[in-house]
Amino acid sequence: MSRVLTVARSVFIEVSPETAYAAVSRPGDMGRWSPENLGTAEGTPAGPAALGTTFVGRNKRGAFRWTTRCTVTAADPGRRFAFRVHAIGLRRPRLPGPIATWEYAFEPEGAGTRVTETWTDDRRRWPDAVAHAFDRIVTSGKTFAQFQTRNIDITLRNLKRELEKAQG
Repeated sequence: MSRVLTVARSVFIEVSPETAYAAVSRPGDMGRWSPENLGTAEGTPAGPAALGTTFVGRNKRGAFRWTTRCTVTAADPGRRFAFRVHAIGLRRPRLPGPIATWEYAFEPEGAGTRVTETWTDDRRRWPDAVAHAFDRIVTSGKTFAQFQTRNIDITLRNLKRELEKAQG
C-alpha cells in the first residue's frame, strides 16, 4: 500500500485574502486554531513571518509534547504562505531531516476568501512499510494523511469561526 503524501482541504471565509493571510502568517497564533500546534517558542517575532524566517513550533498529541524547526518558504501577502518542517525534538528540535511542508493559499471568492491548507509528507526516503507502522503508532491507528485531514478540517473550522467573528 503506497502512502498518500499530500492532503488539502479548503473553507470559504467571509474576510478578505489579506485578512486571512495576516492571521495565518503569524506562526505564533496557529495554536489558537490547530488541534495539535501550541504556537511557537519564545523569541519568535509576533508579526507576519517573512520569507526565510525560521521559527520553533511547539506541538502536542495527547500527553506527548515536542518541538519542530520550521522555515518560511513562501510569504506572498494575500495569496500564499508556506513553511517547511525540517527538524524535530522534545525540548529543542535537534534531529534534522525533511518532515513536512504546510501551505496556505488564499483565493478571492465573492465577498470573501477560499483558504486552502495543504500538508505534504516530506519523509520521501522512508520506506512505505516503515512509515505506515510509525504513523499508526503515533496517530492511534491512522495514517498521517488521515490524521492530518482531520487536523486540517479542525484548523480551518476554527480559523473561519474566529476571523468571521472578528469581522463582525
